[in-house]
Amino acid sequence: MHRMGHASMRAALIYQHATKERDREIADSVDKRITRSTKRSKPTARGGKPGKRRRDTNPDA
Repeated sequence: MHRMGHASMRAALIYQHATKERDREIADSVDKRITRSTKRSKPTARGGKPGKRRRDTNPDA
């Protein structure tokens, strides 16, 4: 393992552990926001999901 600019291997391990925990907190928070957002979104007039576009069967049309 690289020391990542820290004075000791121990300091690098402590920093790495703290960073992993914070990354998990951020990921969980983003996941909750996405889940809430998709639950609140309403279907489009054609019954599809918002933000989803159907690919045209005939691109020349």
